[in-house]
Amino acid sequence: MHLNPKLVSTFAPTGRLRASINLGNPILAGRDASGAPAGVSVDLARAFAQRLDVPLDLVVLDSAGASVETVTREDADIGFFAIDPLRATGIAFTDAYVLIQGAYLVREDSPLRTLDEVDRGGHRVTVGQGSAYDLYLTRELKRATITRAPTSPAVVDTFLAEGTDVAAGVLQQLEADARRLPGLRLLPGSFMTIRQAMGAPKSRGAQAMKALADFVEEMKASGFVGNALLRHGIQGAAVAPAAA
Repeated sequence: MHLNPKLVSTFAPTGRLRASINLGNPILAGRDASGAPAGVSVDLARAFAQRLDVPLDLVVLDSAGASVETVTREDADIGFFAIDPLRATGIAFTDAYVLIQGAYLVREDSPLRTLDEVDRGGHRVTVGQGSAYDLYLTRELKRATITRAPTSPAVVDTFLAEGTDVAAGVLQQLEADARRLPGLRLLPGSFMTIRQAMGAPKSRGAQAMKALADFVEEMKASGFVGNALLRHGIQGAAVAPAAA
């Protein structure tokens, strides 16, 4: 079932749907064996372009911050983001389609053992610049100092190179880095639940956002999101519950 022509032109004013794809979060997207972008966000972008009955252009970026800027500037029509009030100044969000966890990683010989010990004077926490957990920890950490890596996948390498105390990021990315590099461990638990949603420039209006929100709810309820996570081998992420 396609949307009416007015909504189609609102979402795709160029006649093509431009979808911003963030490769900085491995839960959302990566590259397949051929080097092409692949993942749950790519699958959702394709499904929404089919709903609009327009061609799809992927705007592939390496960080959440760049993706947010691209959609805010309206250089892309939709994107896939963690919901955050700072981003909401220029982007309207649907409800979440996937829930993932933010975690801390330290060196094996670190004295830190619990999440509560991180926010203490003298501790330096490395985050991916402009990521959801950068925005969250900037608000929440009162004593520790935040340092920033250029992208989320670069967090652990930056943490090691700069000798900071903690690396913060998406649980699955940190787990992969801990397998890749010896002498690292995760602190038990998570410091935040990251609610991944679809978003569009606020200028597209309430009617367009309702259509996008309805699309996300349909994709969750139909099993599309869950099947995409399985197909791409994503573990540890959960399909978000239906919107209230």
